[in-house]
Amino acid sequence: MNFAERYQQYYKAFETELIRFCADMNFTPAVLTESMRYSLLSGGKRVRPVLFLAAADCLGVPYEAELNFALALECIHTYSLIHDDLPAMDNDDYRRGRESNHKKFGEANAILAGDALLSYAFQLLLVESGKSDRHLRAALALSRAAGAEGMVAGQSADLLSEGKEAERDTLSFIYEHKTGKLVQAPLVMAAMLAGKNEAQMREYGKNLGILFQITDDILDVKGENSAMGKTLGKDEKAEKLTCVRLYGAKRSEQLADECAANCLAALDRMENADFLREFVYFVRNRNH
Repeated sequence: MNFAERYQQYYKAFETELIRFCADMNFTPAVLTESMRYSLLSGGKRVRPVLFLAAADCLGVPYEAELNFALALECIHTYSLIHDDLPAMDNDDYRRGRESNHKKFGEANAILAGDALLSYAFQLLLVESGKSDRHLRAALALSRAAGAEGMVAGQSADLLSEGKEAERDTLSFIYEHKTGKLVQAPLVMAAMLAGKNEAQMREYGKNLGILFQITDDILDVKGENSAMGKTLGKDEKAEKLTCVRLYGAKRSEQLADECAANCLAALDRMENADFLREFVYFVRNRNH
């Protein structure tokens, strides 16, 4: 199979499980269930679950048996998007081409939907962690990546840097934590479950996460609203610390290419990693 066919294979495996997962939700009040489903089923590339399933497959782990980890990843990512869109954060009315959760259900309900998704993710992780020491290590890795050691720290630094003088060290911290940790996590988790290639996956994931955020910053400047499914140009208006603001558009493109090369170098001599190599080009050349 080529890259697109493999991507669809992992995507469909996850999406089928996600639809079943959402169908089983039945919380009271009903608006909580509705708002959680609304954001979980709003489409998207499912980058993190696909990366996890692909990496597990690459390393010889039967990925169909580990779908709860993929669900936990998507619950955490979706909660972060709901909260990121809130007026107190990035203040965006659209996500994935339709109204943000807080525009559809109100700010209070959006906050609670995000809280519920985060809690549900840890419910899934607790179940998985009891299966083996490897499963426990993978669950802990995602816990760290999602919280004050990872994504939340990056989001905090991102907000604190708005309107301030651009600094390289701060930008690197934001990139490695806000986006990077939750892109790196699925790859490290798969390596932990396999009991091999952890250092390679950690390095590959770190650079892939940075590459993802650089391309996001570039697309905020040159992308199209219809393709991105969210409001563009907001980073510049908010004086956010981005690669484009610090280095300019041309140098940002060069840095993206360098980061892509680092990703490929991290996979050097790894067997069965063709999909992960192609994933680098997929991220570098994406338009949304």
